[in-house]
Amino acid sequence: MEHRKKSLRSFAWTSVSILFGNALLAFLVEAFIIPHGIIMGGTTGIAIVLNSLFGFDTAAAVLVMNSALLLFGGVVLGRKLLTTTVASSLLYPLFLGLAQRVPGLHAVTDNSLLAALFAGVLMGVALGVVMRVGSSTGGVDIVCLVLNKWTHIPVSVCVYAMDALVIGGQALVSTAQPILYGLVVLVLESLVLDKVMILGQAQIQLFIVSQQYAEIRRRILTELEAGATMIQIETGALQQTQQGVMCVIPNRKLFAAKELIQQVDPTAFITITQVREVRGRGFTLERAIRDLNEEKE
Repeated sequence: MEHRKKSLRSFAWTSVSILFGNALLAFLVEAFIIPHGIIMGGTTGIAIVLNSLFGFDTAAAVLVMNSALLLFGGVVLGRKLLTTTVASSLLYPLFLGLAQRVPGLHAVTDNSLLAALFAGVLMGVALGVVMRVGSSTGGVDIVCLVLNKWTHIPVSVCVYAMDALVIGGQALVSTAQPILYGLVVLVLESLVLDKVMILGQAQIQLFIVSQQYAEIRRRILTELEAGATMIQIETGALQQTQQGVMCVIPNRKLFAAKELIQQVDPTAFITITQVREVRGRGFTLERAIRDLNEEKE
């Protein structure tokens, strides 16, 4: 029963994330990208070129391209691709079509630089929300997955190459300024996407070398209510065999951890590292609690 509830919660969260991410992406494209002629990659960029050259409806062009690429990828890569990308491949152009019908959306701002800044940040958020739940926005990503299967070209390299081709095509119908704004969007998108992907998952890792390792371990477990892992080490200068203490804590506990260690051993050697993601017992699984007094009996 509990497994079924977790599956339902996971499905609900995935669905909400995909809906929100695609809706936000459609909004920013219609509000900031298209009105200011800012270049961008993917099928949206191709659709913008087609709209400029032939007057094709942007949302309809994206829908046709995404649908064709989805079918092509499904044939080559199998059913798994369809289940992970079908939602975004179809939802995004539908949301884009709805956004085109929102009155006044084109007039959110008349400042192109401001539009580029907002577009880059919001695009990073939108793509990050979708990718955090293991989905994809579809489009040219599917082409890259197919090429990776056939030629083993890294997907990331292929994505950059495809975006470069699309941006190059838009450069033919754009002036220098929209191209520069497009580069601003790409840089901000990459930075924000990276932050969103690890949002709420990054932690601080401490590694402590001290002869008072047993007391430090005890106080970390009891006072900080954090986990601790003991690692067998040998000191460099004195060649003494002892144990090092490694623990992973939230950012908010860092100050308390340093104060605690300094109280036990002011000469303790401490390294502090930020880790991108932590999973397992005590973080994504319930923490195991043991009475430390048992060890003294």
